[in-house]
Amino acid sequence: MTTFVKRLSGPPAAAPAAGSASCAGSASSVPYGVSPAVTLGLFAAWALHDAEEVAFGPRWIRENVPVLRRRFPQLPESVWEFMGSFDDREFRAAVGVMAVIVAGAAVSGQRSGGRSAFFQSTLDGFGLHGLLHLAQAAAVRGYTPGSATSPVLVLPFTLWARGRLRRAGVLRPLSVRGAVAGAAAAGAATVVSHTVARILIGRGRRAKRGSVRG
Repeated sequence: MTTFVKRLSGPPAAAPAAGSASCAGSASSVPYGVSPAVTLGLFAAWALHDAEEVAFGPRWIRENVPVLRRRFPQLPESVWEFMGSFDDREFRAAVGVMAVIVAGAAVSGQRSGGRSAFFQSTLDGFGLHGLLHLAQAAAVRGYTPGSATSPVLVLPFTLWARGRLRRAGVLRPLSVRGAVAGAAAAGAATVVSHTVARILIGRGRRAKRGSVRG
């Protein structure tokens, strides 16, 4: 009789696998995914912002450098010479070089799920760049190229993207050192882009003069 009851009740339930609890725990701890809108969106936001600078930057510089030189005589003369030496072709070429840098950061962020230090430094630099535009507008008490899209695009996107990275658990802690690194990265990228643009435009002009002489 006992054997018959055991057969009806079926085999004893299998003991839970030793790793099942840990698997469930690891599944619940999987970080929130980082959307391409965060990583690749950095390039899109930058492109929209820089479209304003391309549209208004060169002309604004030509028209306002003499006024700014008189208003801020304490700045080194080399600053005004550098700004006054821009032309439309060089400015557009510099933006093109910067596009390569920002695109590289966005792709790096996408491939790493937002963890890339290059991507996060570029994102921080983008936000600081927006703050710089607002500071420039406040200093001249008027419009400066880039100041229109900074409060409505650059800063909101940076804060939103950082919030998404924080939610995903991949955001690096914000610190003074990180802010300085972001500002330094943005400044270095600007210098590199304009230097490369000047070299490329200079070579193009020399080649054109050589072909005319030939």
